[in-house]
Amino acid sequence: MIIKSAEFIKSAAKSSHYPPARLPEIVFAGRSNVGKSSLINILVNRKRLAKTSSTPGRTQLINFFEINAELVFVDIPGFGYAKVPEAVRRSWAPMIETYLATRRTLKALVLIMDSRRTPGPEESAVVNWLNRHQIATVLALTKIDKLSRSRHLDCARSAAAALQVPQGDIILFSAKTRQGREELWHRIERLIAPVQANSRDD
Repeated sequence: MIIKSAEFIKSAAKSSHYPPARLPEIVFAGRSNVGKSSLINILVNRKRLAKTSSTPGRTQLINFFEINAELVFVDIPGFGYAKVPEAVRRSWAPMIETYLATRRTLKALVLIMDSRRTPGPEESAVVNWLNRHQIATVLALTKIDKLSRSRHLDCARSAAAALQVPQGDIILFSAKTRQGREELWHRIERLIAPVQANSRDD
């Protein structure tokens, strides 16, 4: 996709604060500090659309970004090992679940994982929850540039086995080399294509 515009819309903690549901939405999720903001920035060719930080748990609200006036990227708080108060972490679960379960324009969730660790129970739980709610899932392993190329195949194979998905579902991504950017966009465009076609027909 050629990026013509990418703008922050707003942050929200509850459904009454969401922007109007008029465009297809792709949500990005993952453990704290897996490179979620960097991945979003690379996708839209911006350096600081989504704010990056070395401090886990920096994203604490649901953040909405409008891309090309055609779709919306949604950045949600990271899970696992976030260095934030326990009370804050507990508040994230209902906030995120409400969005995922009720947002009618949500088309898919991109689950972002660090390629240097095998997906664990939390990632599996996310995939299973999305499957139960019939929400499409895109799986991306980030920081692949930190592994030797000889390990790439084994990394994808291990992640696929842990999540019980076909190996072809795994996208290897690097914010440094931009590996996987085009494949990830291709998956996203396929998911929103029916919506765009319907919009043109209206």
